Amino acid sequence: MTEAASSRLGAESSTDAALPSRREMREQWAREEAEAATAEPGTVESAVPASAVVAEAGGAAAPGGELAVVAVPDAPVSDAPAVPVPDAAVVRALRDSVQRAAAASAPLRAALAGPPRKPKSRRSLMSSFVTFAVVPGLFLTAALPAYAFAPGSNGESFAASDTRAASTAGAQSVEITSFSPEVTVSSDGFAAVSSEEIQRLTLEAERQAAEQAEAEAAAARARAGANTTPGVRQEGDDYPWPWEATDDQGGGFSPMNYYYRECVDFVAWRLNRDAGATGPFKWVWSNLTPGGGNAYNWANEWNSHGWTTSYEPIPGAVAWFTANHVAYVQSVPGDGTVVLEEYNWGNDHAYHRRTVPIGEVDLYLYPPP
Repeated sequence: MTEAASSRLGAESSTDAALPSRREMREQWAREEAEAATAEPGTVESAVPASAVVAEAGGAAAPGGELAVVAVPDAPVSDAPAVPVPDAAVVRALRDSVQRAAAASAPLRAALAGPPRKPKSRRSLMSSFVTFAVVPGLFLTAALPAYAFAPGSNGESFAASDTRAASTAGAQSVEITSFSPEVTVSSDGFAAVSSEEIQRLTLEAERQAAEQAEAEAAAARARAGANTTPGVRQEGDDYPWPWEATDDQGGGFSPMNYYYRECVDFVAWRLNRDAGATGPFKWVWSNLTPGGGNAYNWANEWNSHGWTTSYEPIPGAVAWFTANHVAYVQSVPGDGTVVLEEYNWGNDHAYHRRTVPIGEVDLYLYPPP
């Protein structure tokens, strides 16, 4: 028995121990068909070392110890060993075993392969339509400036706006010329004077202003009448009702409709006395201060009547204070002071006489005409 036959028998005898795979069986069947097709009748090809054959035949071995095919004379058929041929039933049994093994290992192979991939869903018709509509639009938008039509290419033309034409009309007509070397200097006719001249002009202006103020004061005194004539008026407490009860004591109004022994009633008495109207009285509440009997209303009443007011005192005027008080100007000494006569200064409802600076009085109300 040759070595190839021995290996074939050993492989077939070990079939029960380990079943061959489908690939191994296919290769075995292919080898057997090839050997059957190439074998010649009466000749057995044996792959043995060339050196052994040569040595047995008494010849020289092939160089390199390569295998050589030696033709061996046909042996009697009775002496050739019988080569077992697989039974068809055995082959079918082996094939069934292989199929069962493949079916048993299918779950394992599926587990090792992992979960099946989810097939991609087909895009909806609307998604495809949006894609084909938007993408070309983006390219057209990006390329639009490059393909803008030129003015006049299709009969169109552009004209400058009216605003730009108006703003550039003057600038476009400017012509730059060389500057003239001759410069004309204009003079305003001012002439410098000395410090003595300036002082003289200043004094002259002050004198004119003083004369104008004096003329205005004289005109005001003339409009006011004889009661504004400068001079010392009767001095002393000549108020007719020095003992009447006051408002705090439950007293009433005097014939001039002011409360007895108040500052306003005393000043109204003096205005009537200077006008020669000691009874009946010329100036009473209804025509002197109809807007209110309190002292702080007197300045507004003088303005509403159009009567003269000033910051310059004159005898017979009313000295008006913002602190709700009035007094009678008895005289103006000329030393920057003024002599006042009044009632209820200090809220005592009594007569007082005092001299104060002219500026201490807030306003002087000239006697009404």
